[in-house]
Amino acid sequence: MTRKTSEIPRSPSAEDYQATADANAAEIFDRDDPFALFADWFADAKLREPNDPNAMALATADKTGLPDVRMVLLKDFDADGFVFYTNLESAKGLQIGANPQAALCFHWKSLRRQVRLRGGVTPVTSEEADAYFASRARDSRIGAWASKQSRPLESRFALEKAVAKTAARFGVGSVPRPDHWSGFRLNPVHFEFWRDRPFRLHDRLVFDRQDAGWTTNRLYP
Repeated sequence: MTRKTSEIPRSPSAEDYQATADANAAEIFDRDDPFALFADWFADAKLREPNDPNAMALATADKTGLPDVRMVLLKDFDADGFVFYTNLESAKGLQIGANPQAALCFHWKSLRRQVRLRGGVTPVTSEEADAYFASRARDSRIGAWASKQSRPLESRFALEKAVAKTAARFGVGSVPRPDHWSGFRLNPVHFEFWRDRPFRLHDRLVFDRQDAGWTTNRLYP
């Protein structure tokens, strides 16, 4: 079916670009360390982005090299990397097990900014996984036991039955972390910070990890 031209968003006009030009005029690539710059941008996103400023696209590839991507939530970050949690038997868990490299993309539409990064992926420690799992809502912990993530589900009722069975199993007691549920840490070797500018003359700054530290370069938009 051919889509009507009227349904396709038009390209921004000069007036549209001018409306955001002043807000984006300041220099914001003012850090020598990519983690510090990310922390600045993430703080802005938490103030401005209406929903899930910690949402990020996670791209992985299976053992054949076929890529896959989905949205996940950032749960922690520091100089060692960016942490997220999952069922280890899910598609992403199995793909990371077969090919422990990945890429992340944060897109904060309210700020007209984007951050991309990529690098190797390693498991978090059992202590980290236990601590985060314990911080989750009880129903979420029960769901982690009940859901066979990424595998075929015969019906919604089957999922609800599994949740009820798991809830009855644990009763009012504690819900420990299952062995098949843990986290990963992506340790970046490459960052790209992107900021929207008028007339598609965007700002792009990349950081690449070298033995002596981080090198930086600006890219053409």
